[in-house]
Amino acid sequence: MKKYTMLKQICNLISPHLVNNLAQEYGVDEKSRTFTPWSHVTALVYAQLTHAIGLNDVCDALRMNRGALATIRGATPPSRNNLSHANKVRDAQMAEALYWAMMEHLMKQSPGFAKGKIRRGYLRRFHKAIYAVDSTTIQLVANCLDWAKHRRRKAAAKCHLRLNLQSFLPACAIIDTAKFHDASQARDVCAALEDGEIVIFDKAYVDFVHLGELTERGVDWVTRAKDNLQCKVIQRLQTTENPRILKDEIIELAVFKSHQAYPRHLRRIVALVEVDGKDEILAFLSNQLTWSAWTVAELYRCRWDIEVFFKEIKQTLQLADFLGHNANAVRWQMWMGLLVHLILRYLAYLYSWAHSFTRLFTVVRAVLWRYFYLDDLLNSYGTAKPPGRICGAPELAYLPGFA
Repeated sequence: MKKYTMLKQICNLISPHLVNNLAQEYGVDEKSRTFTPWSHVTALVYAQLTHAIGLNDVCDALRMNRGALATIRGATPPSRNNLSHANKVRDAQMAEALYWAMMEHLMKQSPGFAKGKIRRGYLRRFHKAIYAVDSTTIQLVANCLDWAKHRRRKAAAKCHLRLNLQSFLPACAIIDTAKFHDASQARDVCAALEDGEIVIFDKAYVDFVHLGELTERGVDWVTRAKDNLQCKVIQRLQTTENPRILKDEIIELAVFKSHQAYPRHLRRIVALVEVDGKDEILAFLSNQLTWSAWTVAELYRCRWDIEVFFKEIKQTLQLADFLGHNANAVRWQMWMGLLVHLILRYLAYLYSWAHSFTRLFTVVRAVLWRYFYLDDLLNSYGTAKPPGRICGAPELAYLPGFA
């Protein structure tokens, strides 16, 4: 595909029928004339890949490259008003649906992409899916975004995420304002969990009513115990298997309301865990009474992989400067950011990218309007050719007339 720009090759990964079908489903195409839904998606993909800081940044660049842009399935450059209006009024649920449809499409194209890469040895022991649940806050401008205010002088959006730790891909994401507590979104994030699957929470998601519902559904869970947890020890288990396990107990909740919400026995494990190079004493809770104590501690340590995911999207994608101030525009930009992350992760899998995600992003960003073979660029990037070897023929090894 050397006759095509890098941007075209990336956009071509989006299945051609998906955008049109979703635009019809959500009524986005009804009032779009020159600035089609496909042109809108292409513009926002470009904005993410280039870290565009404003509407003029996107519109001017696409207008200057009108010819190359037209080769991307007839995409057209927007005016400032067109792009602003599209972000404001076109239903952002289309962007959300496009993200999940693209994930399904890429997994069908490359089944190995769904399996992912085992990141920790303990994950290999489990045949069921293991998920981590957490949220990240995206800071916004308080004086422009009244709908997102959650403190007197602060505004923010929040992305609640359930991440599959084996594939390192999201299984559920909810984008909302930051004024609601994490526990209020836990049921929606965990609604699709099935019997035998494992979910790992931070202690902000501890709600014993919800944890009881998960246990009834056969879902195994691990979380941090809050510092003020009041409990009654039913049985103390041996901790000789690992010196870093300080306590291993079967407990029941002592507070009346908590005990009513969760009347079953729980596992409480206190362990010495390395955090940022230092040993800290952490207490864990689980409804699994048969696992070893160290397995519970290691599973919670795997939860920190979701922080790596948040770091990838916040440090590489454009989630700091937004192209619109209303809730719909912010959701469009955040979902398109997740879509670009998904595509780049797919490219990393497809071409066995050995470097960091940040480096992949910067390499692609540097050559968006250049005509490179995508596979050649990613396969050869960062590799050096072997040193040359001198192959001399015996009859030419000496100068003529000299012995």
